[in-house]
Parts: sequence; C-alpha cells; structure tokens
Amino acid sequence: MRVLANIVLVSLMGFFAAACQETGQETEQGETLANTPRASGFDTALESAENKINTQLLLPLTVPTPKDAGGGYTHEKHKENAKLIYDAGQLFKLTGEQKFADFAGKLMTAYADVYPYWDLHPAKKEQSPGRMFWQNLNESWWLLHVAQGYGAVKNALSSEQRTKIETDLLRNMAEFLSDGSPETFDKIHNHGTWATAAVGLTGYAIGDEDYVQQALLGLDKSGDAGFLKQMEKLFSPDGYYNEGPYYQRYALMPFVVFAQAVEQNDPERKIFERRDRILQKAIYTTIQQSYGGLFFPINDAIKDKGIATTELLYGVAIAYDLTGDKGLLSIAEAQDKFVLTPESRKVADDLAAGKAEPFDYKTMRLRDGENGTEGALDIIRASSNPNDLTLVVKNTSQGLGHGHFDKLGFLLYDAGHEIIRDYGAARFLNVEAKYGGHYLAENNSFAKQTIAHNALIVDQTSHFGGDTQTGNKYAPKIGVFANNDDLKITTAEIDTAYPDVTIVRTMALVRDAAFPQPIVIDLMEARSKASHQYDLPFYYNGQLTETNFELRGYATSREPLGNDNGYQYLWEVGKGKAVAGLSQVTWLLDRKFYTVTSSVPESTEIIFAEIGANDPNFNLRREPVFILRATSDEDVSFASVIEPHGEYNPIVEFTVDSHPGVKSVQHLKFGADHYIRVQTKDEQTVGLAVAGEMSKTAEHSIEIGGTDVTWTGPYKLFHSQKHTEGGE
Repeated sequence: MRVLANIVLVSLMGFFAAACQETGQETEQGETLANTPRASGFDTALESAENKINTQLLLPLTVPTPKDAGGGYTHEKHKENAKLIYDAGQLFKLTGEQKFADFAGKLMTAYADVYPYWDLHPAKKEQSPGRMFWQNLNESWWLLHVAQGYGAVKNALSSEQRTKIETDLLRNMAEFLSDGSPETFDKIHNHGTWATAAVGLTGYAIGDEDYVQQALLGLDKSGDAGFLKQMEKLFSPDGYYNEGPYYQRYALMPFVVFAQAVEQNDPERKIFERRDRILQKAIYTTIQQSYGGLFFPINDAIKDKGIATTELLYGVAIAYDLTGDKGLLSIAEAQDKFVLTPESRKVADDLAAGKAEPFDYKTMRLRDGENGTEGALDIIRASSNPNDLTLVVKNTSQGLGHGHFDKLGFLLYDAGHEIIRDYGAARFLNVEAKYGGHYLAENNSFAKQTIAHNALIVDQTSHFGGDTQTGNKYAPKIGVFANNDDLKITTAEIDTAYPDVTIVRTMALVRDAAFPQPIVIDLMEARSKASHQYDLPFYYNGQLTETNFELRGYATSREPLGNDNGYQYLWEVGKGKAVAGLSQVTWLLDRKFYTVTSSVPESTEIIFAEIGANDPNFNLRREPVFILRATSDEDVSFASVIEPHGEYNPIVEFTVDSHPGVKSVQHLKFGADHYIRVQTKDEQTVGLAVAGEMSKTAEHSIEIGGTDVTWTGPYKLFHSQKHTEGGE
C-alpha cells in the first residue's frame, strides 16, 4: 500500500507541475515551473572535474622522469597532470575553494623541483625534441595549459611558491621553447603556433611583457615571425588552414585561447578583428569541413577526429561569445561536452534554455593560400542537412609536409557514410605498440601517394614525383564555382603535376526530376601529346553487387598491382573490360545502392584491387578500389555519373531499385567546350555543358544531333523532359 501511495503522490505532483506550466502559476518557491531551465551540461563538467581533483587530493603526487614516447605511461601521465593543473585553476576561479589552488600549487612546485634537471627526452623525435616529451610540440601544449592554471591561482599561493614555480618551471620551459628552439618558435607552422601561444600565455600569467612581445612578433620582435604573422600566413582570406581540416582543428586551440588572452589584456589590439575577423572565420570553416561530426580526412588526417575534440570545444564557446550565433549551440549540443570557462558556461546555459538553432551547413568554396590564390577546397552539399549527399573536391595547395599528392581528388558522403573515401593518414595515434604512435612508414610510401586517392595517376607515378618541396610550389588553377538549386559545380586544372600532362576536372552535383536523388557528374580530362597510361581510382565503400561487364576475380592467387609509388600495397583481385566504352560498377552500403557509370576510352580496363599487399605487419586498412585504366597517345577523358539509388531492407525482406537508373553517359567535345549527355533507362536525358572559357558572359553554341545548343557562361544544365514537365 505504501508503494501505491507513493505512486499516487508522484502522479499528483506531476499533475500539479503540468498545471502550473499551463497557467504560469507560481510554486511555493516563487518560481514559474515553465521557466525553470534544464540542468546545464556545464554543471556536469564542473562536478566531474571537482570529483577528479578531490580524488587526486587523497593520492600522492606523481611526476615521473620522462621515458616513453607518445602513448606511453610517462607521456600520458604528464598530459594528465597538465589537465589537472588547468582544471584546478579553473575550479578555483569558479568556486573560490582554496583546496584547488593548493593542489595546483603543489603539483607545479613538484615539477619546478625536477624540470631544470631534465635533459632532452630519451625517446626524442628527429626534429625539435622536448625535455618532458618526445617533441617540443607536446611541451608547448603542456605549458599552454599550465600557464593558464598558474594565472588562475597565483594570487592564492605564497610568494615562495610563486618564485619557485615562475623561475624553475614556467620561465625555464618558456626559454626552452623560445630562445632554445628558434627553429620551431619562429616557424610558420602549427608547431610554431603552439609555441608562441604557450610562451605568450606564460608572459601574461607571470607579468613578463617581453615574453608577450616575443610571442606576438617573433624572437627578434620584428614581426617577421610570431603569432600575428602566423595569423596572416596560415589562413586564407576564407579562414581555410593550409594543412587541411585535421590540422586546422589542432592549431585552432592555441590561436583562439591566446587571442582571447590578448583581447583581455591588450584590447587595443582588437585581435579578433584582424584580417576581417580571420580567427572567427577559422572557427566556422573548421565546423564546415566536417561530415557526420568527423572532419574531412584530407592530408595527414586521423579519420575519427571530429567536432567534439577539445580544441573545438574552446573554439565554439569563444565564437558564441563573440557572435551570439544560436546555430553554434546545435554544434555544442552535438559535442555534448564542456570546458571550464565562462564562455562554455554561457553556451551550456543557453543550450539548456532551449535557444539552439540548426547550424547552417553550406555549399562553399574555401580558397587556399595567404591571398586566396593557391587553389581551393570546394564543399558541395545537397542541402543544409549535415548528413545529406556531400561532395568534397580537393583542389588545394600541397599543404606543406602533411600534404598528400592528390591534386583534383575528391570524397563523397551520403546518409551519414563515406561513399567514395579517402585513406587519410597511416598512423595509430599514441598507440605505442604501432611504431610508438608515430606516422607509419606506409604514410609516406602509400597514404601520401596519388594511387591512395581518387585522383588521376599518369604512368603509375605520383604527382610531382612524390616530392613535397616541388608540390609546395604549385597549386591548381580554379575555375568558376557555381552554387544554384539544381546545379552546384566546380572546375580546376593543373599542368605541373606531370611534365607534359594537363589535368582538368569538373565535378557537379545535379538535381533533376529524372533522378529521385541528386547525382554527381564527374568529368576528368588529361591533355597530352605523348603516350601515357592513365589510372583513375574510385575507393568505394561497400559490397560490390553488379557490373555491366564480365568481371574475372582471382580465386586462388593474387599479385601486387605494381612495385612502387604506392602500387606495391594494392592486391590486384580482379579485372574486366568496358563494354562499348561504358563501365558500370554498383555496390551496396547500409541499405542503399550506389553506381558509378563512366564513359571511357575504348579498351579501358577496370581493375579491382584491395589495400594490403606487402604489409606483413597489418599496418594498413583493407579497403577496396576499382581503377579505370586507359592508354592513349593523345588526350583522354573519363566522364562519370555517381548515382545513389534504391533501398535494401533485410528486416521486411524487400529490395527496390537495386539497378542503376542511368543507361548511358556520353562525353561530347566541341573544340574547348564539352557536353555530358546522361540517358536514363526510361529514356530521359539530362545534359551538362561545360565551357572551355570560364567567363561568365561568354556565349557558346554547339550542335548535338542536329539541334543547336546554346548557353552563356561557363556552365549550363539542360534538364530532362520529365523535369520540365514536373516543374522545379
């Protein structure tokens, strides 16, 4: 009976609360229940941090002598200690409880006792080694956190503690990272960004203006290096970071955290207004360069990094504080984590109050290079839905040492998945058992090579001969970028990837009533007066279901596809030949079908391969690819349609439209102008005209089947009769 009575009481309380919400009636506490906010995620983060520090208060301090490389015990312990010092500092600011300041002071003092006596790390990396860590990049990361923790608690410490910590730890480390490592500190690179930010934050924390000036202007304070120069050089005018989204995410934290400190201490610099608010743009473009919460894995990217990374927690919170953009709250909701800053608390409170709006994921061109003249990353989305069909066209510059040799490559996403994918980096980040967490040897010998990507390869050699320094000198020339409801399209070309070959690629996302979903049209051209072999790979994600040609799989033996330039890592597992200049390959992924239908040169081979040859340590993922291979003494082209279609439902056991709707694709050339003709199996025709002249006002006229086809500008989509009849 007591249980029943409790149930009745709870029910009556629920009824009373609901009634109060409907009428706005106040409770005995004088609050309107309808206006009571939900619990803030920041409170959860605060409680978690308090519990962690309270646990640490019962344990002895542990400051191990450096020994292990990335991922090893000493490496991870020092990282943990830096986070503890930072969190303790923020908790002291937020709660005023002396125990948090005492803990941070004791742990920093323990480091001050030993840091001056540490030599270079025993597992030091080849370039820029650290003392606490194997590379001084990690040292910069550590100091950036600890300097903030010290700044938060220093007034609650004794003068003896402050002197000890500042002299033997903070200054010692700042000197090591600046004057002691000029090759990193004055370098225009993400390592330099971390170093300058760490030293600058130290300067603010201990009241040393000289450190601040060195951080902002470089070691000689001329302005030719330092944090401000990094802001100028490393971002394009659109906020694109030249090493790609993975490293943009990593570099973002020192940029925004130090900039915020500059804003608070030297507001006259108006740092967030520099270069047309470049840091604010950088935060937004970092988010835009993601799909399904994960960053586009171009260049040396670890594929499971996404918007929930710590760096972007700070970025989103600071951007929201600057802009009040409620779309950022939906990003914070997806992140579902908070950091211990006032800006993050504001985000959490507004999110709990229900103020979030959808983030505006856009189709956009992100120019590359300091002046926006070194190619571009084009992001083409079917809609603002972040999980809708999305085409990423990589027409960027090389991307320095982390760049890959895949000019005019692309990735395709749909329904929350990679459909045509990029390998990213060959690395097990901080997994010590795998080469100590370093980039694997296969990162250079496979992942960076052109054959590892969806880009054109000539004569089985990588772009620029696989030489980074050469690649850094050249970028693609980009054409007009169009963003219309039914046609979103980009063109780029490069004539420096190979000595005597010009590569031109046009990629478009097309809506037409002949197709239930948008399709992608891909025109890849190679122009040369010499004889070459051309390979065009498609790294498809899923299970092969059908081809329009006879495919001969190798049932009992297989050989590597080549000997070098990445080909040695591909098992050749099957082969076929295009039928009358047409290739069709269909696969199934998560209940949906995808087909690549290609107009190809006569005698084109379709090679099926799988990553994993010459890989005795199983360092590489086993992923499938099919390669269109043609040999030509003159120009060559591959015109493809990538078509999502159908549904497979294993639960209720039905399959719909598992075969492609495209019947044929034709590439017609008229001088410098091109026409891609796509015919469906129900006899609908869609045409895409691509001009050789990218002028928006130039007029063009060609003849197709006795009919004059005219248009103005670089592109024109000719809809099917079904589309015309059905309207927009």
